[in-house]
Amino acid sequence: MTRYLPWVAGAALVALPFVYRSPYPLHILIVILIWSFAYTSWSVMGRFGLVSLGHGGFMGVGAYVTALVWNYGHLSPWVGVPLAVAASAALAALVAYPCFRFRITGHYFALVTLALSGIVLQVITATRDYTGGSLGYTPERYQGGSSLWAFQFSDKTTWYLIALAVWAAGLFIWNRVDRSMLRYALEAISEDEDAAAATGVHVTAEKLKITVLSATMTALAGALYCQYQLFISPDTVSGISVSLQMVFAVVVGRIYVSLGPTIGAVITILLAEILRIGFGTRAVGWDNLVYGVLLILFIIFLPKGIVGSLMDLSRRWRWTSS
Repeated sequence: MTRYLPWVAGAALVALPFVYRSPYPLHILIVILIWSFAYTSWSVMGRFGLVSLGHGGFMGVGAYVTALVWNYGHLSPWVGVPLAVAASAALAALVAYPCFRFRITGHYFALVTLALSGIVLQVITATRDYTGGSLGYTPERYQGGSSLWAFQFSDKTTWYLIALAVWAAGLFIWNRVDRSMLRYALEAISEDEDAAAATGVHVTAEKLKITVLSATMTALAGALYCQYQLFISPDTVSGISVSLQMVFAVVVGRIYVSLGPTIGAVITILLAEILRIGFGTRAVGWDNLVYGVLLILFIIFLPKGIVGSLMDLSRRWRWTSS
């Protein structure tokens, strides 16, 4: 019975927008699905001990390159998005290769990626004549706002199905990595790089593969968010706060379970909406404060995250009942 559960859940998710058409709940679901994909992208590499605090930079590259290519180059997002993903992959390789080649690991690697996130944020802010700076940036609407060529859709159902497909693709990639030889190589590297190299694992190449994969997925999430919202700003798609939000969501959900980042996305998005509706402009920036406090509490009291803790409770219940 349990093997059919994912198919039943998938069918229910596909049918949802045709049964329940209220715009605001659909909007929240779309945002949750996009951010779930972004968080899953981070966990693809984070689960192997490669803690990156620079994924906000990759998401910013994905969003801004797509928008700039559309506004200034008049190229469709079908061209702009691959360019944004390629730019993010090149940036990831440029930063990660020297780190892995010269064995800059652990908290030193995290600090390098943190600097990358800050640099991308500063570049976006400094080039305000082109990017709008801290005021944000708006991709030009194409005619009536609905066009496959411009990848702009006014219908929430269309965006929901797109976001659902991308989210499902993220889970598929996560599970493919989990079942591949790359996983065993990266787990060996995380335990002992010298021992892994002695057994024939190309340490630099394997770490670079997973980093570039994670960065390109995150860039795709940024591009998708840009096309959906048709407004981006450095605070919403780039910078250190976005990177820390990813870490928080994955830790809260559980980093070693494919659905963990999705649980984290539900919590972070709903928390942000509750603060926005309940307190309005008085709560600007509060979500980051709450994320920080909750992250500390989860690390201390629920180190396995919500999904991991529920799985442990389920095992204990089955053991005591048998």
